[in-house]
Amino acid sequence: MAIATIKWDNGAIKIIDQTLLPNKLVYLKFKDLKGFWHAIKKLQVRGAPALGVAAAYGAYLGIQNSRAKNYNGFMRDLGKVIKFLGSARPTAVNLFWGLDRMRAVAVKNKDKNVAAIKKAMLSEAHRVFEEDRAICRRMADHGARLIKNSDVILTHCNAGALATADYGTALGVVYRAKEQGKRIKVYADETRPLLQGARLTAWELMREGIDVTLICDNMAAHVMGQGKITKVIVGADRIARNGDTANKIGTYGVAVLAKYHKIPFYVVAPVSTIDFSLENGRQIPIEERGSDEITTIQGRRIAPKGVAAYCPAFDVTPSRLITAIVTEKGVFKPDEIKRIR
Repeated sequence: MAIATIKWDNGAIKIIDQTLLPNKLVYLKFKDLKGFWHAIKKLQVRGAPALGVAAAYGAYLGIQNSRAKNYNGFMRDLGKVIKFLGSARPTAVNLFWGLDRMRAVAVKNKDKNVAAIKKAMLSEAHRVFEEDRAICRRMADHGARLIKNSDVILTHCNAGALATADYGTALGVVYRAKEQGKRIKVYADETRPLLQGARLTAWELMREGIDVTLICDNMAAHVMGQGKITKVIVGADRIARNGDTANKIGTYGVAVLAKYHKIPFYVVAPVSTIDFSLENGRQIPIEERGSDEITTIQGRRIAPKGVAAYCPAFDVTPSRLITAIVTEKGVFKPDEIKRIR
Protein backbone atom coordinates (compact mmCIF):
# COMPACT_ATOMS: atom_id res chain seq x y z
CA MET A 1 0.00 0.00 0.00
CA ALA A 2 1.29 3.46 -0.92
CA ILE A 3 -0.95 5.39 1.49
CA ALA A 4 0.97 6.94 4.40
CA THR A 5 -1.92 7.62 6.77
CA ILE A 6 0.16 8.84 9.71
CA LYS A 7 3.85 9.33 10.41
CA TRP A 8 6.34 11.38 12.42
CA ASP A 9 7.93 14.13 10.36
CA ASN A 10 10.68 16.33 11.83
CA GLY A 11 9.07 17.18 15.15
CA ALA A 12 5.49 17.05 13.87
CA ILE A 13 2.77 14.50 13.19
CA LYS A 14 1.79 14.24 9.55
CA ILE A 15 -1.59 12.75 8.59
CA ILE A 16 -3.97 12.50 5.66
CA ASP A 17 -7.06 14.65 6.27
CA GLN A 18 -9.62 11.90 5.79
CA THR A 19 -12.55 14.30 5.98
CA LEU A 20 -11.59 15.65 2.54
CA LEU A 21 -11.42 12.28 0.76
CA PRO A 22 -12.19 11.23 -1.91
CA ASN A 23 -12.26 14.67 -3.52
CA LYS A 24 -8.92 15.89 -2.19
CA LEU A 25 -5.81 14.12 -0.91
CA VAL A 26 -4.42 16.62 1.60
CA TYR A 27 -1.69 16.09 4.20
CA LEU A 28 -1.74 18.01 7.47
CA LYS A 29 1.13 18.59 9.92
CA PHE A 30 0.64 19.22 13.62
CA LYS A 31 3.25 20.66 15.95
CA ASP A 32 0.82 21.43 18.78
CA LEU A 33 -1.22 19.01 20.87
CA LYS A 34 -4.49 20.95 20.81
CA GLY A 35 -4.61 20.93 17.02
CA PHE A 36 -3.88 17.22 16.93
CA TRP A 37 -6.61 16.55 19.53
CA HIS A 38 -9.09 18.26 17.22
CA ALA A 39 -7.84 16.15 14.30
CA ILE A 40 -8.64 12.99 16.26
CA LYS A 41 -12.01 14.34 17.42
CA LYS A 42 -13.02 15.46 13.92
CA LEU A 43 -11.95 12.10 12.41
CA GLN A 44 -9.25 13.64 10.25
CA VAL A 45 -7.31 10.63 11.53
CA ARG A 46 -9.36 7.57 12.53
CA GLY A 47 -9.42 3.80 12.70
CA ALA A 48 -8.50 1.78 15.79
CA PRO A 49 -4.89 0.82 14.93
CA ALA A 50 -4.14 4.28 13.51
CA LEU A 51 -5.41 5.80 16.76
CA GLY A 52 -2.94 3.63 18.67
CA VAL A 53 -0.15 5.13 16.58
CA ALA A 54 -1.69 8.60 16.96
CA ALA A 55 -1.72 8.15 20.74
CA ALA A 56 1.95 7.20 20.81
CA TYR A 57 3.11 10.09 18.65
CA GLY A 58 0.59 12.43 20.26
CA ALA A 59 1.91 11.70 23.74
CA TYR A 60 5.41 12.55 22.61
CA LEU A 61 4.20 15.63 20.73
CA GLY A 62 2.62 16.87 23.93
CA ILE A 63 5.73 16.48 26.10
CA GLN A 64 8.59 17.06 23.67
CA ASN A 65 8.84 20.68 24.82
CA SER A 66 8.20 19.97 28.50
CA ARG A 67 10.43 22.11 30.72
CA ALA A 68 10.24 19.73 33.66
CA LYS A 69 13.56 19.38 35.47
CA ASN A 70 12.94 16.01 37.11
CA TYR A 71 10.94 12.81 36.75
CA ASN A 72 8.06 13.85 39.00
CA GLY A 73 7.54 17.10 37.16
CA PHE A 74 7.77 15.34 33.83
CA MET A 75 5.17 12.75 34.88
CA ARG A 76 2.79 15.53 35.89
CA ASP A 77 3.14 17.04 32.42
CA LEU A 78 2.73 13.65 30.76
CA GLY A 79 -0.35 12.87 32.86
CA LYS A 80 -2.04 16.03 31.61
CA VAL A 81 -1.18 15.16 28.00
CA ILE A 82 -2.52 11.60 28.35
CA LYS A 83 -5.75 12.73 29.99
CA PHE A 84 -6.30 15.33 27.28
CA LEU A 85 -5.68 12.97 24.36
CA GLY A 86 -7.83 10.25 25.93
CA SER A 87 -10.81 12.61 26.00
CA ALA A 88 -10.90 12.81 22.18
CA ARG A 89 -12.48 9.40 21.42
CA PRO A 90 -13.91 7.22 24.24
CA THR A 91 -14.73 3.98 22.37
CA ALA A 92 -11.55 3.14 20.44
CA VAL A 93 -9.47 1.22 22.99
CA ASN A 94 -6.30 1.45 20.88
CA LEU A 95 -6.11 5.14 21.74
CA PHE A 96 -5.85 4.29 25.44
CA TRP A 97 -3.59 1.31 24.73
CA GLY A 98 -1.12 3.61 22.97
CA LEU A 99 -1.26 6.18 25.78
CA ASP A 100 -0.73 3.51 28.45
CA ARG A 101 2.24 2.19 26.53
CA MET A 102 3.86 5.60 26.44
CA ARG A 103 3.28 6.10 30.17
CA ALA A 104 4.86 2.71 30.84
CA VAL A 105 8.00 3.69 28.92
CA ALA A 106 8.34 6.84 30.96
CA VAL A 107 8.00 4.86 34.19
CA LYS A 108 10.50 2.27 32.99
CA ASN A 109 13.06 5.02 32.42
CA LYS A 110 12.39 6.94 35.65
CA ASP A 111 16.04 6.69 36.74
CA LYS A 112 17.17 8.63 33.66
CA ASN A 113 17.13 12.37 33.09
CA VAL A 114 14.20 14.06 31.34
CA ALA A 115 15.98 14.29 27.98
CA ALA A 116 16.64 10.54 28.03
CA ILE A 117 13.03 9.78 28.96
CA LYS A 118 11.84 11.87 26.01
CA LYS A 119 14.22 10.02 23.69
CA ALA A 120 12.94 6.66 24.96
CA MET A 121 9.33 7.75 24.38
CA LEU A 122 10.00 8.79 20.79
CA SER A 123 11.71 5.46 20.15
CA GLU A 124 8.67 3.70 21.60
CA ALA A 125 6.32 5.67 19.36
CA HIS A 126 8.36 4.62 16.32
CA ARG A 127 8.17 1.04 17.60
CA VAL A 128 4.35 1.23 17.85
CA PHE A 129 4.25 2.44 14.25
CA GLU A 130 6.49 -0.33 12.93
CA GLU A 131 4.72 -2.99 14.97
CA ASP A 132 1.37 -1.96 13.52
CA ARG A 133 2.74 -2.33 10.01
CA ALA A 134 3.96 -5.85 10.78
CA ILE A 135 0.76 -6.79 12.58
CA CYS A 136 -1.34 -5.71 9.59
CA ARG A 137 0.62 -8.10 7.36
CA ARG A 138 0.25 -11.01 9.79
CA MET A 139 -3.51 -10.45 10.11
CA ALA A 140 -3.73 -10.35 6.31
CA ASP A 141 -1.90 -13.67 6.06
CA HIS A 142 -4.24 -15.36 8.54
CA GLY A 143 -7.39 -13.80 7.12
CA ALA A 144 -6.58 -14.52 3.49
CA ARG A 145 -6.76 -18.24 4.26
CA LEU A 146 -10.48 -17.73 4.83
CA ILE A 147 -10.98 -16.25 1.35
CA LYS A 148 -11.78 -18.47 -1.59
CA ASN A 149 -11.46 -17.75 -5.26
CA SER A 150 -14.53 -15.84 -6.55
CA ASP A 151 -15.65 -14.78 -3.05
CA VAL A 152 -17.87 -11.71 -2.87
CA ILE A 153 -17.23 -9.78 0.34
CA LEU A 154 -19.40 -7.19 2.07
CA THR A 155 -17.65 -4.71 4.34
CA HIS A 156 -18.79 -1.81 6.50
CA CYS A 157 -17.03 1.49 7.30
CA ASN A 158 -13.31 1.65 6.50
CA ALA A 159 -10.83 -0.86 7.88
CA GLY A 160 -8.07 -0.42 5.33
CA ALA A 161 -4.75 1.38 5.07
CA LEU A 162 -6.44 4.63 6.08
CA ALA A 163 -7.34 3.06 9.44
CA THR A 164 -3.84 1.75 10.23
CA ALA A 165 -0.18 2.55 9.76
CA ASP A 166 0.11 0.38 6.69
CA TYR A 167 -2.13 -2.31 5.24
CA GLY A 168 -5.45 -2.36 6.99
CA THR A 169 -7.36 -4.91 9.04
CA ALA A 170 -10.45 -6.11 7.15
CA LEU A 171 -9.26 -4.66 3.85
CA GLY A 172 -5.76 -5.99 4.50
CA VAL A 173 -7.27 -9.46 4.14
CA VAL A 174 -8.75 -8.41 0.80
CA TYR A 175 -5.44 -6.99 -0.40
CA ARG A 176 -3.55 -10.14 0.53
CA ALA A 177 -6.14 -12.38 -1.16
CA LYS A 178 -5.72 -10.35 -4.34
CA GLU A 179 -1.94 -10.64 -4.12
CA GLN A 180 -2.42 -14.42 -3.93
CA GLY A 181 -4.20 -14.31 -7.28
CA LYS A 182 -7.70 -14.86 -5.97
CA ARG A 183 -10.54 -13.27 -7.94
CA ILE A 184 -12.64 -11.34 -5.45
CA LYS A 185 -15.31 -8.68 -5.47
CA VAL A 186 -16.27 -6.28 -2.69
CA TYR A 187 -19.57 -4.62 -1.85
CA ALA A 188 -18.97 -1.57 0.34
CA ASP A 189 -21.71 -0.19 2.56
CA GLU A 190 -21.75 3.60 2.33
CA THR A 191 -21.74 3.74 6.18
CA ARG A 192 -23.97 6.55 7.34
CA PRO A 193 -23.72 9.09 8.80
CA LEU A 194 -20.15 10.02 7.81
CA LEU A 195 -19.95 7.80 4.73
CA GLN A 196 -16.57 6.21 5.45
CA GLY A 197 -17.48 3.31 3.18
CA ALA A 198 -18.37 5.57 0.28
CA ARG A 199 -15.60 8.13 0.78
CA LEU A 200 -12.73 5.98 2.03
CA THR A 201 -13.22 2.27 1.37
CA ALA A 202 -14.37 2.69 -2.22
CA TRP A 203 -11.48 5.11 -2.83
CA GLU A 204 -8.90 2.71 -1.38
CA LEU A 205 -10.16 -0.35 -3.25
CA MET A 206 -10.33 1.47 -6.56
CA ARG A 207 -6.73 2.67 -6.11
CA GLU A 208 -5.72 -0.96 -5.68
CA GLY A 209 -7.65 -2.14 -8.75
CA ILE A 210 -10.09 -4.25 -6.74
CA ASP A 211 -13.60 -4.77 -8.08
CA VAL A 212 -15.81 -2.75 -5.70
CA THR A 213 -19.49 -1.84 -5.80
CA LEU A 214 -20.91 0.80 -3.47
CA ILE A 215 -24.33 0.24 -1.87
CA CYS A 216 -26.45 2.17 0.61
CA ASP A 217 -26.52 0.65 4.10
CA ASN A 218 -30.17 -0.34 3.76
CA MET A 219 -29.44 -2.34 0.61
CA ALA A 220 -27.38 -4.98 2.46
CA ALA A 221 -30.36 -7.25 3.21
CA HIS A 222 -31.52 -7.16 -0.40
CA VAL A 223 -28.05 -7.94 -1.75
CA MET A 224 -27.63 -10.83 0.70
CA GLY A 225 -31.09 -12.13 -0.17
CA GLN A 226 -30.07 -12.20 -3.82
CA GLY A 227 -27.22 -14.55 -2.89
CA LYS A 228 -24.56 -12.09 -3.99
CA ILE A 229 -22.54 -12.08 -0.74
CA THR A 230 -20.41 -15.04 0.36
CA LYS A 231 -18.61 -13.43 3.34
CA VAL A 232 -18.78 -10.34 5.54
CA ILE A 233 -15.48 -8.89 6.85
CA VAL A 234 -15.30 -5.87 9.15
CA GLY A 235 -12.86 -4.24 11.54
CA ALA A 236 -13.34 -3.37 15.22
CA ASP A 237 -12.75 -0.51 17.63
CA ARG A 238 -13.00 -2.48 20.86
CA ILE A 239 -13.53 -6.18 21.63
CA ALA A 240 -14.65 -7.39 25.05
CA ARG A 241 -13.24 -10.50 26.69
CA ASN A 242 -16.22 -12.63 25.59
CA GLY A 243 -15.86 -11.64 21.93
CA ASP A 244 -18.58 -8.97 21.78
CA THR A 245 -17.31 -6.36 19.33
CA ALA A 246 -17.85 -2.62 18.98
CA ASN A 247 -17.51 -1.26 15.47
CA LYS A 248 -18.91 1.59 13.40
CA ILE A 249 -22.66 2.06 13.83
CA GLY A 250 -24.55 -0.28 11.51
CA THR A 251 -22.22 -3.24 11.95
CA TYR A 252 -24.62 -4.96 14.37
CA GLY A 253 -27.39 -4.85 11.78
CA VAL A 254 -25.10 -6.31 9.12
CA ALA A 255 -24.19 -9.15 11.51
CA VAL A 256 -27.86 -9.93 12.15
CA LEU A 257 -28.51 -10.06 8.42
CA ALA A 258 -25.49 -12.29 7.83
CA LYS A 259 -26.68 -14.71 10.51
CA TYR A 260 -30.15 -14.90 8.96
CA HIS A 261 -28.72 -15.52 5.50
CA LYS A 262 -26.13 -18.02 6.82
CA ILE A 263 -23.17 -15.93 5.64
CA PRO A 264 -19.89 -16.11 7.60
CA PHE A 265 -19.20 -12.90 9.54
CA TYR A 266 -15.53 -12.19 10.31
CA VAL A 267 -13.96 -9.48 12.47
CA VAL A 268 -10.32 -8.53 11.82
CA ALA A 269 -8.46 -6.63 14.54
CA PRO A 270 -5.12 -6.64 16.36
CA VAL A 271 -4.84 -8.03 19.87
CA SER A 272 -4.41 -4.44 21.11
CA THR A 273 -8.09 -3.88 20.25
CA ILE A 274 -9.17 -6.53 22.78
CA ASP A 275 -10.07 -4.96 26.13
CA PHE A 276 -9.49 -7.81 28.57
CA SER A 277 -10.81 -5.66 31.42
CA LEU A 278 -14.35 -5.80 30.01
CA GLU A 279 -16.38 -8.95 30.52
CA ASN A 280 -18.84 -8.23 27.70
CA GLY A 281 -19.96 -5.66 25.16
CA ARG A 282 -22.48 -4.01 27.48
CA GLN A 283 -19.51 -2.49 29.30
CA ILE A 284 -18.03 -0.86 26.19
CA PRO A 285 -18.50 2.94 26.29
CA ILE A 286 -20.28 4.15 23.16
CA GLU A 287 -19.25 7.53 21.82
CA GLU A 288 -22.11 9.87 20.95
CA ARG A 289 -21.43 12.58 18.41
CA GLY A 290 -23.07 15.84 17.43
CA SER A 291 -26.47 15.88 15.76
CA ASP A 292 -25.04 17.76 12.78
CA GLU A 293 -23.48 14.50 11.57
CA ILE A 294 -27.03 13.25 10.93
CA THR A 295 -28.80 16.46 9.97
CA THR A 296 -26.11 17.58 7.51
CA ILE A 297 -23.86 15.98 4.90
CA GLN A 298 -20.52 17.78 4.50
CA GLY A 299 -22.06 20.95 5.89
CA ARG A 300 -25.24 20.86 3.79
CA ARG A 301 -28.48 20.55 5.77
CA ILE A 302 -30.69 17.57 4.88
CA ALA A 303 -33.12 17.65 7.84
CA PRO A 304 -35.45 20.29 9.28
CA LYS A 305 -33.67 22.83 11.44
CA GLY A 306 -34.18 22.06 15.12
CA VAL A 307 -35.12 18.39 14.72
CA ALA A 308 -33.88 16.14 17.53
CA ALA A 309 -31.20 13.65 16.47
CA TYR A 310 -29.45 10.74 18.20
CA CYS A 311 -25.97 9.93 16.93
CA PRO A 312 -24.13 6.95 18.50
CA ALA A 313 -20.88 6.41 16.58
CA PHE A 314 -20.67 2.67 17.31
CA ASP A 315 -22.80 -0.35 18.07
CA VAL A 316 -21.93 -3.69 19.64
CA THR A 317 -22.19 -6.99 17.76
CA PRO A 318 -22.81 -9.90 20.17
CA SER A 319 -20.22 -12.65 19.93
CA ARG A 320 -22.87 -15.22 18.96
CA LEU A 321 -23.22 -13.46 15.61
CA ILE A 322 -19.48 -13.58 14.86
CA THR A 323 -18.04 -16.56 13.01
CA ALA A 324 -14.42 -15.84 13.91
CA ILE A 325 -12.04 -13.07 14.96
CA VAL A 326 -8.80 -12.70 12.99
CA THR A 327 -5.79 -11.33 14.88
CA GLU A 328 -2.05 -11.26 14.28
CA LYS A 329 -1.85 -14.36 16.47
CA GLY A 330 -4.28 -16.38 14.36
CA VAL A 331 -7.99 -16.98 13.82
CA PHE A 332 -10.12 -17.54 16.91
CA LYS A 333 -13.74 -18.28 17.70
CA PRO A 334 -15.12 -15.42 19.81
CA ASP A 335 -15.12 -17.49 23.00
CA GLU A 336 -11.46 -18.36 22.47
CA ILE A 337 -9.95 -14.86 22.45
CA LYS A 338 -9.79 -14.64 26.23
CA ARG A 339 -7.04 -17.27 26.03
CA ILE A 340 -4.79 -14.91 24.03
CA ARG A 341 -3.97 -12.90 27.12
